[in-house]
Amino acid sequence: TKLLAERPRIEKIAIKDAKLRTFIASDDSRDDLVAHVYDVTYGVVKPTDNLVVIDDSIVRGTTLKQSILRILDRLNPKQIVIVSSAPQIRYPDCYGIDMAKLGDFIAFRAAIALLKDTKQEYIIEEVYQKCKNQTEDTENFVKAIYNPFSPEEISDKIAELLTDKSIKAEVKIIYQGIDNLHKAIPDHKGDWYFTGDYPTIGGAKFVNKAFVNFYEGNNKRAY
Repeated sequence: TKLLAERPRIEKIAIKDAKLRTFIASDDSRDDLVAHVYDVTYGVVKPTDNLVVIDDSIVRGTTLKQSILRILDRLNPKQIVIVSSAPQIRYPDCYGIDMAKLGDFIAFRAAIALLKDTKQEYIIEEVYQKCKNQTEDTENFVKAIYNPFSPEEISDKIAELLTDKSIKAEVKIIYQGIDNLHKAIPDHKGDWYFTGDYPTIGGAKFVNKAFVNFYEGNNKRAY
């Protein structure tokens, strides 16, 4: 048999209850909510299939770990690939969306885990001291947490952190790159969620304070 063309097969695998929104749920109720958000279509995925799922963004990773990956794994694919149309969300926002705690971000947790894996915990301490002693004319010191690693290394660590031991399929996570995001949205108003390039000094002060809260185990917002 000669293969005349190769293209992905598109199916409606996961169906979301539009009445439920895990992103805006309170911290206490989110874990229970994510288990009831999606339903799946059975009999479509074969054990030899690579199942690719597109998401608009991966912020905390809660829905992926506690709901989506478990549900998709029940379909017995060979590999599950999660593609995020947004780059890794590494930094909190103080201008609009209420995302104020660094420890909530799966990309940040992955970078911290990689620093520990590679015996570079001293970077965490250095960043803490700089953030603790920041001046009025400051900068975003938290960037140093990510600098030792490539985006791909962080993505692989995110996949590891989000994959429960019960998951049988291989899990891979692919993020949109910053450069490609700029090509897709050339007239964007800012990319600080992804790059840490805040448009104001207040943004830099805010993210540094958020890191101090994380380091000291203070589970409160930085503003």
